[in-house]
Amino acid sequence: MSTTRTALVIGGGIAGPVTATALHKAGIEARVYEAYPGPTFGIGSGLALAPNGVAALDVIGAGDRIREMAATITAMEMSVGDKKLNMPGLPDAVLQLVDRNELHQALHDHAVVAGIPFEYNKRLIGVDEHAEGITAHFADGSSATADVLIGADGIRSTVRSLIDSNAPGPEYTGMLGFGAMIDSDLDIAPGTMTFAFGKRAYYLYGATEPGRIMWGANLPHPEYLSLSEARAIPAEHWLRVLRETYAEDTPGGEFARNTTADALETTGALHIMPPVPHWYRGRMVLVGDSVHAPSNSSGQGASLAIESGIQLARCLRDLPAVPAGDDPSAFAVYEQLRRTRVQGIAARAAKVNHSKTPGPVARKIMPLMMRLMVRFMDMEKTMGAEQRYRIDWDATVQRELAAA
Repeated sequence: MSTTRTALVIGGGIAGPVTATALHKAGIEARVYEAYPGPTFGIGSGLALAPNGVAALDVIGAGDRIREMAATITAMEMSVGDKKLNMPGLPDAVLQLVDRNELHQALHDHAVVAGIPFEYNKRLIGVDEHAEGITAHFADGSSATADVLIGADGIRSTVRSLIDSNAPGPEYTGMLGFGAMIDSDLDIAPGTMTFAFGKRAYYLYGATEPGRIMWGANLPHPEYLSLSEARAIPAEHWLRVLRETYAEDTPGGEFARNTTADALETTGALHIMPPVPHWYRGRMVLVGDSVHAPSNSSGQGASLAIESGIQLARCLRDLPAVPAGDDPSAFAVYEQLRRTRVQGIAARAAKVNHSKTPGPVARKIMPLMMRLMVRFMDMEKTMGAEQRYRIDWDATVQRELAAA
């Protein structure tokens, strides 16, 4: 039986608004605290929401809004040099290509309409747990108290370090992320996503509408640069690097040349989160990138964050936050529901990452390897369980575990 009535959600990115909205649906009063001065709509570029992620948004009533604003991807292909290979897909699964800024704003606005309060300039610096719940202390001298505190504060999570001071941090993949929405007269039909292995670097692209292309670059870079560090370097510098890197690639070279400084989205270092030993402690728990951030190669980062926020809300709806009597804690059951799934997807993505920065020998044999992979890939086995995952909001968590 639940004992949770109130929750503090730390972080207002993707996971924060979704988690707070799901908590509200579960009858739990939630408030979001964001360290930035306002909504961070300007961070990130394009991303693809997997079918499981959009289905999870349906639980909180946000799925249709995302479908309206997204470009539907029904086919995928792999490009190696001048050769293209059609990738097998699941017949009933489509991706939704969406600008991260627009996705973030839509989820934020959806939460506001649901009645979720947001507070800004609230950088968490410490917590106190006590009989009445947990109190969060912020850098501006203010504090807030609730039954539980949820860390949705991203890959550099403060809450993660408060739960476990020895918790691992994110690992750098050796690549920086860039993206842009550009005009192009190339004959690229909407509905197809292309994963391209250029001569010197990987990139991907898709048409959101005729003549309008969303593309993203994974630029090998030996030096780690955070978002703020990468953005401190003028966009003109990065455009020169991107144009040199993709100069010999078709159509990557044209994408780079057609990207303007105003259009370029710089996201800095691309990360992958190693397994986090402790997802919760006492009245604190982690959700989203703070606890599982597979590399962007997974195509599942945002979708997994959305799923976890909703599953956490279900657990807090049906179970006590801390063990009581014969009931396990909501946090323990939440981890049980999520850990195996998210770590399996992260492991798959880590393998893909290695192919993005091949050496000279691997680059020569890559076309053959890719043809063999596409020919023998069992998409149902590889992606079926990932993309067909659905959350049954109305089922009680106890019954779901008993049936598992």
